[in-house]
Amino acid sequence: MENEFWDGLRAPGIPDSIDTSSYKNLLEILTSAFDCHGKRPAFTGMGHTLTYSEIDELSSEFCRYLQYHTDLQVGDRIAIQMANLLQYPVVLYCALKAGLIIVNTNPLYTAREMQHQFNDAGVKALVFMSTFGDKVAEVLPHTSIETVIVTNIGDLLPFVKRTTYNFLAHHIKKMVPRFSIRGIKSFRNALAMGRRSPQQKPVDTKPNDIAALQYTGGTTGVAKGAILTHANLVANMLQINAGLQQTDSSGERIFKPGEEVIVAPLPFYHIYAFTMHLISAAHNGQHNILIANPRDPDLFVRALKPWKITVFVGLNTLFISLLRHAGFRNLDFGSLKATNSGGAALATDTNERWAELTGCRIAEGYGLTECSPVVCASGAGDHVNPQSVGLPLPNTALKLIDARGAEIVTPGKAGELCIKGPQVMKGYWNQPEATKEVLDEEGWFKSGDIATIDEDGVVRIVDRVKDLVIVSGFNVYPNEIESVVTAHPSVEHAAAIGVEDEKTGEAVKLFVVRSDPELTQSQLLAYCREQLTAYKVPKIIEFRTELPMTPVGKVLRKELRAEVSHNSTGP
Repeated sequence: MENEFWDGLRAPGIPDSIDTSSYKNLLEILTSAFDCHGKRPAFTGMGHTLTYSEIDELSSEFCRYLQYHTDLQVGDRIAIQMANLLQYPVVLYCALKAGLIIVNTNPLYTAREMQHQFNDAGVKALVFMSTFGDKVAEVLPHTSIETVIVTNIGDLLPFVKRTTYNFLAHHIKKMVPRFSIRGIKSFRNALAMGRRSPQQKPVDTKPNDIAALQYTGGTTGVAKGAILTHANLVANMLQINAGLQQTDSSGERIFKPGEEVIVAPLPFYHIYAFTMHLISAAHNGQHNILIANPRDPDLFVRALKPWKITVFVGLNTLFISLLRHAGFRNLDFGSLKATNSGGAALATDTNERWAELTGCRIAEGYGLTECSPVVCASGAGDHVNPQSVGLPLPNTALKLIDARGAEIVTPGKAGELCIKGPQVMKGYWNQPEATKEVLDEEGWFKSGDIATIDEDGVVRIVDRVKDLVIVSGFNVYPNEIESVVTAHPSVEHAAAIGVEDEKTGEAVKLFVVRSDPELTQSQLLAYCREQLTAYKVPKIIEFRTELPMTPVGKVLRKELRAEVSHNSTGP
């Protein structure tokens, strides 16, 4: 369906098309943000706030260090590997000022995963958090990285706080391992050297120049680097910004530039947090509250307490964790305008409980690393589309195809979702064959997700193509099973996969983390029979203390499938 299909269907105030050439590159967006919002708070982390002007100054100091004290050249790759610290936007904005290509790196990667990504991207510089210096030391000799900079957790805090936090991390909590790296430079030392260096060298970045190599694991094989150009990321920022222009019944904008306070618990190395908090929020002068460790609910609540939060960004597992925390339930949600969810399916029960507590329904969105990432979004307030990901962003076309590649035009019929728009990646880094598999000559990207589009243009994601379970010829979608099961009051998390079965071809196996240890398999099975058609009812239920998840809380079904496959074929 072309872009025009959705014209007039979006929430009031949201335009049906945008001019994606408003900015030539991401640096123009940042320069505008620093000029317009300089005195406003930009990021608060560990109780300390930096304004946009302060972030601008610090990133320029770091940029001058890289330009005058290293051999880095425009177009070289720089990896950033740290939690959501104040240092992250400083380093990332510096990279854009220096014309470097950003390689956001998961801090929880194993040494093997780090080595693959650094070598695949041809990384020349690495800025990392000291807490995993031992892994960096192990990997560096096997890479082409020449410039190595280490930062401690409290490096951008005021003196007393900085000294305290860094001492605690090193000597009390023993978070920082012993490591030795030749030629390493400390982040604070680099800033000081940059401060004393000549004026920053300007760079001329073109729209089609690469801004980031964003690595995605996909469903199989090693991680691939999605090539995201400045044009891709600028377009997606402008598309997100179009959604922020929604108006209320009086015609007033719901989201006002320079006035929103946004919670940032999703890690910045994740593409959604990267685009949402580091680019879009900067463009609008919004205040980001950084959550360095979202898995610590006590610290999370303490970080939120001083602020009147207006926008909350998260995903299903995070919402569940917070809803169970007494301190979170006692917070004041009177200023909350919107809660956005993405990255994994949102359970209906979670949404209902969140709305009951906060007075704000969760709006689901949909995106992929390869699309910079946002493709679809739901409106705010009364325009939240329940159990859907809303409508495609302006300038975005969608279509559904069947297993043969033929386009599906029947409303409500499921097919693989294909996307076309200015936010779609250029391709996979150094992988032309993998690129051809998902991106055709007309620019259509095959998502690997099964979706439906109804007569009103509302998009619903059913499941991953590779996660589909076929029981006696019937399609069974794990997302549906998991949504039903997690609504049970004694269930915390659930994951459904397909396993081989002699009679039905495949059967559903369910992995469950209980919130009540008294829950039995027979009780849960009886509940499933009440809620699900017979062929969807799990044949096997296995209780576990935890499920394999990504750092952002997405259940890794492929790891469960691999484990089951290994156990069935092993000795």
